[in-house]
Amino acid sequence: MKKMLLTSSLAVLAFVGYAQTARVQVIHNSADPAARFVDVYLNDALLLNDFKFRTATPYVDAPAGTPITIGIAPSTSDGPEDAIAEFTYTLAADEKYVIVANGVLDPGAFAVNPDGASTAFNLFVKSGTREAGLDPNNLDFIFFHGATDAPTVDAIAREVATVVDNASYSMFTDYVSVPADKYFIDVTPGDLPSTIVATSRAYLDGAGGAAAVIFASGFFDVGANPGGKALRLYYALPDGTVKQLPFINTAKVQVIHNAADPAAASVDIYVDGVLAIDNFAFRTATPYIDLPANVPVSIAVAPPTSVSVDDAIATISATFKAGYGYTVMANGVLNPLIFNPNPDGADIAFNVFVKENTKYVSDRANGLEFIGVHGCTDAPTVDIIARDVATLLDNVSYGAVSGYIMVPANTTYILDVALGDAPETVVASYEASLFDVAGQSAVVYASGFLAPDLNPEGSLPFGLYYTLPDGTTGAFPAYVMRAGLTSEINMTVSPNPAVNTAQVTLPENFTGTLQVIDMQGSVVRNLIINNNAGNIITFDVTDLAAGIYSVSAFDGQTRSTSKLVKQ
Repeated sequence: MKKMLLTSSLAVLAFVGYAQTARVQVIHNSADPAARFVDVYLNDALLLNDFKFRTATPYVDAPAGTPITIGIAPSTSDGPEDAIAEFTYTLAADEKYVIVANGVLDPGAFAVNPDGASTAFNLFVKSGTREAGLDPNNLDFIFFHGATDAPTVDAIAREVATVVDNASYSMFTDYVSVPADKYFIDVTPGDLPSTIVATSRAYLDGAGGAAAVIFASGFFDVGANPGGKALRLYYALPDGTVKQLPFINTAKVQVIHNAADPAAASVDIYVDGVLAIDNFAFRTATPYIDLPANVPVSIAVAPPTSVSVDDAIATISATFKAGYGYTVMANGVLNPLIFNPNPDGADIAFNVFVKENTKYVSDRANGLEFIGVHGCTDAPTVDIIARDVATLLDNVSYGAVSGYIMVPANTTYILDVALGDAPETVVASYEASLFDVAGQSAVVYASGFLAPDLNPEGSLPFGLYYTLPDGTTGAFPAYVMRAGLTSEINMTVSPNPAVNTAQVTLPENFTGTLQVIDMQGSVVRNLIINNNAGNIITFDVTDLAAGIYSVSAFDGQTRSTSKLVKQ
């Protein structure tokens, strides 16, 4: 029969007769299937009964200033004499420790450590640990490398910093303090930080002021370690809570067909040799779909009559980062020699453009976030101008992909496509009504040929198109004056910039609405104008934050938009 269990209340680790104590947390991280459950003895008394793999105790008091013996025994043990390993320590009074049980009972039966480290069962001790973070806005953590068959690794908070650098098996890092936020944690070989072998999602936005131990747990190669659990990242909190930082192994990818070559009006798309999209039509798109991440993925484009990937006309290999969104756009022409060349000398051969870290969910509830792509092979460098508001895309050449641009959604814009070196020369104008896309993200792209008559028969004319995350694709209609109108609403805004008040000059007898919209898409002023006898509308702007606003006048037929700068 097992001896008296001292941990019916974990606080009783302060043995009677010991005047000095230390604070200790114990973590079971031995991935050996034979040690899934163990008994832990302290000075011949049973401390932890059936202590399970990937669990932890809270911090508790332990004797300090005198040697203590910790024995590890099978879960079927009857007493300390059944221990398979014993370790003696002297803890310092008033110090804090983390003790991690790790390794395997018979190293000869498991994969060796690639750096030559001993993988034998052991207790690894870290002093100077914390039961709380030092900053209420940050999470403080140490990292322990507990995967016996994994090499030296880095852990990188993507686009933030390397938080673990060259950690080898059984190594503890010092404390790292990071803002309590959401992260992708990329695990890479220590000598190849650009090669991601695993990605974990860390949602730490509620962890401000906390301290934790993050530990690598399990086997890197499960097949070489029969019965073992696969490598994962876990964290232990001071109260003994243990949770997994889940690994993710897919990326969200959207494919857009924007190759205007009539011979590629419909194509087949293969992913890793398997037909993924059959008869994919020009100016259509997929929704965002899951594709393998952190490994090379082959994307091949073939004629619609293809019978296998061997018929591909173009193939790219891409490695997508787990958790990210990607836009993959097929563009260009199959035989550049029979098409009108690009006036800037750009290569217009069929290609696949890949944009990393695109948004399949918008960050803004009231705005539209979009990237712009110049996909018109025979068009020069251009500007895209939201008339009377701002230049959205400046000097964009063929094949260029912009970063994200956010515009208010609850209005209508006139988009002028102008020559990049002569923005006063507008080559086409489009009307973008954004009343149904608030909170969305999009890809906006030039499509077709600027001079279809100079390209092969069947070539389609230039247009400005958009694709939403669900695959919805549409054209922005060409801007034309409404029937019966000779001009837009004649509207001026002054002073500009404005400090306390702003004035909008409208035609006499104007009836309609006047809205002021901020750059997040929120309507901050909504004025109903009914048969305005005068022509000047004055309103207060003292409460508006400094920045750029859109002023939109709508009379039921025509909408005009102008810019207001608030100082």
